[in-house]
Amino acid sequence: MSGPASRGKSFDIPRQLVWDAWLTVRENGGAAGPDGVTVEQFEADVKDRLYVLWNRMSSGSYFPGPVRAVEIPKRDGKGGLRVLGIPNVVDRVAQTVLRMALEPKVEPVFHRDSYGYRPGRSQRQALEVCRKRCWSHDWVVDLDVRKFFDTVPWDKLLAAVAYHTDRKWVLMYVERCLKAPLRRADGALQERTMGLHQGGPVSPLLANIFLHWGLDVWLARELPSVAFERFADDVVLHCVSLEEARDVLAAVKARLADVGLEVHPGKTRIVYCKDSNRNGDYEITSFTFLSFTFRPRKAWNNTRKKAFTSFIPGAAPERVAEFSREMHDLRFHRRTNQTLEQLATAINPKVAGWLEYFTMFYPSGVRVIGRRIDRHLMRWAEGKYKRLKRSDRRARAWLRGVRERSPGLFAHWELRY
Repeated sequence: MSGPASRGKSFDIPRQLVWDAWLTVRENGGAAGPDGVTVEQFEADVKDRLYVLWNRMSSGSYFPGPVRAVEIPKRDGKGGLRVLGIPNVVDRVAQTVLRMALEPKVEPVFHRDSYGYRPGRSQRQALEVCRKRCWSHDWVVDLDVRKFFDTVPWDKLLAAVAYHTDRKWVLMYVERCLKAPLRRADGALQERTMGLHQGGPVSPLLANIFLHWGLDVWLARELPSVAFERFADDVVLHCVSLEEARDVLAAVKARLADVGLEVHPGKTRIVYCKDSNRNGDYEITSFTFLSFTFRPRKAWNNTRKKAFTSFIPGAAPERVAEFSREMHDLRFHRRTNQTLEQLATAINPKVAGWLEYFTMFYPSGVRVIGRRIDRHLMRWAEGKYKRLKRSDRRARAWLRGVRERSPGLFAHWELRY
């Protein structure tokens, strides 16, 4: 798949671009689409498959297949479902080609406070900036866009994409990818007239392009004094007074309606960033951004040796409860055929990754996870060793001894609890 594009094609698409896109898809892995072809199966015949894709894209005859609909629980704690769209592997390669063609054009113009799915940008950066602004601004507008990925209007999105590229094939294939139907679990096809497939490689970039013009540029032009952080469709706006927050919310509602979107009335809120230096009163004093709940918390001034209240982020309670359930569902106590080292090998990657993210701020908020995992390990020990059976005291002492001898055995033992 190396070498220059062949002559006589409708569009000049480098073969190397298709190959690079495949390498990205292979690295990301993921489930099979509706055609059932896995990444491994695709790779077994990769040169022929990529040649066919390149040939079709270059000639204008490429049409993406349906996207497999996968329902997953929403993380709002209310039991709803979110529909992911899983494209075929070949279509993931094609979408990655589109992303690689578009990203260098749009990335330099994106707003500095847009953090989602951008190279060199991270959730940590967005959270750090948000934390500092909550200290300097008394009020927050916690903005939720109702069903953003399901309701993005295609005409406005395609107009925004066209602004950034003069390559006709990019615009044509973006439109075809948008129109790919959903294949439900029962095999039925659901045609679409709006929205983005969550799960497609190009969807996050298209979402950023739409919200860059639909919100970021408008905020910078119309409300230049209002600082904000945006991670995809998750937006926090900072205000200096309740009156300004109300005005900003009304203006943003009107703006989003103009571009075909709707503010979720039940999830969008004005929040007071209450701390020791703010004596005002307001019914809402917390919000959640990127799975961290910002609220008044006890802090300690090391210089003055004095406790005070600060408005800071900590792991959202629902994320802690969710991870606790994941650990419970591993059923440690039934794995008595395994060694302690095997248990550690099985759970450490997941635990370490979770803790790396959720101990960025206010790590004491996740200490309960360490205690709960230890509890599961104690139950495992009581089932494996007769001398520890039905004795929490002996099991606890045994586990304490293991931790003293091998403090790095389990990832959660890095926590102080």
